[in-house]
Amino acid sequence: MAMACLVAIAQGGNFYQDAEMSWGQGRGKVVDGGRGLDLTLDRSSGSGFQSKNEYLFGKIDMQIRLVPGNSAGTVTTFYLSSQGSTHDEIDMEFLGNVTGEPYTLHTNVFTQGQGQREQQFRLWFDPTKAFHTYSIIWNPQHVIFAVDGTPIRDFKNMEARGVAFPKSQPMRLYASLWNADDWATQGGRVKADWSQAPFVASFRNFNADACVWSAGAQRCPVGTMEAAAAPGGRSSWWNQEFSDMSYRRMRWVQRKFMIYNYCTDTKRYPQGVPAECKLR
Repeated sequence: MAMACLVAIAQGGNFYQDAEMSWGQGRGKVVDGGRGLDLTLDRSSGSGFQSKNEYLFGKIDMQIRLVPGNSAGTVTTFYLSSQGSTHDEIDMEFLGNVTGEPYTLHTNVFTQGQGQREQQFRLWFDPTKAFHTYSIIWNPQHVIFAVDGTPIRDFKNMEARGVAFPKSQPMRLYASLWNADDWATQGGRVKADWSQAPFVASFRNFNADACVWSAGAQRCPVGTMEAAAAPGGRSSWWNQEFSDMSYRRMRWVQRKFMIYNYCTDTKRYPQGVPAECKLR
């Protein structure tokens, strides 16, 4: 694998420069001089965008304000994915709900086409009132999901124990707003109320401090590897590990706000939960 260093092209967070609409026939619009992008959903279609760059490791931040009011049946997504039947994917999906009921944050990790590693959370704030920062930190040892800087989930590299880890397939960032009322809210029992349409989810301040994959080479921001290699030096997302405080905060979120964990679903896995669940 070729390795080079340069300033990450995606740094700076301008949607005109860093993203492109991928579907929706005009239902997605860049706003605020490129600092924001609004996706809309109506009865005919939703909408989505993707990053112009592919990444192989990085810290991806996005501020999102979710669909307000009765958002039942809607799903807002923010995820990384490669292509093909054996793709890797790192998912954040926000499942809407009826007015006054909480959103569900659905997370998943796919490796070589295999997913089914769902963990779901409630949020400790109303995600429709203001923008909040959702982050994916992806380095050779961890996939960390974070909300406003608080880690909520850590998928560790346990390849030495036989568990696949996403580390060799470049991934593009995708985001979308779409109708999933056949399953999203209370298992599909609550449908979208189209009298409330169009539904709008707003994205701001997309920032990728990441290694860009281009022409078969990985090009990382200046100083990424040097900071990671320096003894006692500044750490970066490249070698980010959990401090005791970060680990305690993650465990607090998981104790108070996790509503589903595939690792404890014995009905789903009568023969035993997946290997990574037993290795923690």
